[in-house]
Amino acid sequence: MTVQSPGASEQGRAVAVFGAGGHTGRFVVSELLHRGITPIAVARNAAKLAEFGFADRGIEVRSASVENPDSLDDAFRGAAAVINCAGPFLVTADAVASAALRAGIHYLDVTAEQPSAQATFEKFDKAARVAGVLVIPAMGFYGGFADLLVTTALGDWGFADEIRIGIALDSWHPTQGTRITGEKNTARRMIVTNGGLAPVLQPAAEMDWDFPEPFARQSVVELPFSEIVVIARHTRSSELHTYLNRTALRDVRDPAMPPPEPADKTGRSAQIFLVEAIVRNGERIRRIAAQGRDIYAFSAPLIFEAVQRILDGRARDSGAQAPGAIFDARDYLNALVPHHLSFVVSDG
Repeated sequence: MTVQSPGASEQGRAVAVFGAGGHTGRFVVSELLHRGITPIAVARNAAKLAEFGFADRGIEVRSASVENPDSLDDAFRGAAAVINCAGPFLVTADAVASAALRAGIHYLDVTAEQPSAQATFEKFDKAARVAGVLVIPAMGFYGGFADLLVTTALGDWGFADEIRIGIALDSWHPTQGTRITGEKNTARRMIVTNGGLAPVLQPAAEMDWDFPEPFARQSVVELPFSEIVVIARHTRSSELHTYLNRTALRDVRDPAMPPPEPADKTGRSAQIFLVEAIVRNGERIRRIAAQGRDIYAFSAPLIFEAVQRILDGRARDSGAQAPGAIFDARDYLNALVPHHLSFVVSDG
């Protein structure tokens, strides 16, 4: 089944961005505008969006809150999809996804929170299938990105004995939203072990990871994000683990670490990231390594690509889905090269 936007034509397509005034939300609004899709900027206090010059750029601004379902219905009217950028997603995802389904439109978010992604998959799959729309949680740097990498590396393998994901950041200046989410998300983090979801053992495993340059050998700690839930949604593996380098972990846990600062006219910071996935099937090993800049800014073209493919009818199936299950993962990554990403796939 190929999914298209309900009633959307090639001209005049609009996508609502809930949390448009947040750090990631502003990147998403700009990406939509730049790529020819009309954004509708939605925030609890629309008046505050004036400081970002949305009105001057011809962007419609609407007010809505998760406590008021009617306001969400009004805010999403006329949109073909909604992108939820407002965390904590344990607070916002249920209400925003419910409103999207009431409107009969697609829902995407950028959550790194495992419980939120899992709840969205479980609650909205059947309703989304009935409505003929897609619900895609965690379509951001943490979550959908690693799923696309792993799906590309898996290729024709229907099963993996082990999947390990290593994330290296040269620094992590957390946004206010990241800090608030971290404080509220106290759920035990999950991994896949012995073929099923299970809590991470404490103390978390530590080891050295030999990343490609420019990171080389890094000390890493097991710290899974929403990618575990997303990947496990559609792949089969005995073991699935994620590790974050200690540099990033130290930064994000430092209360004195300032938020990201723009380093160019696009607003991107100078932060560099590298994500490597290692997939093992018996004695065979496949690797994929992808490098880019600014995990928050990168989530904008990443999620835009999903929206574009949905609106163009290039998504397989409906329901609550992982990106690797409904998109051609390698083609998806190729679409982000060279402006947002570089990646290399290798055997052995």
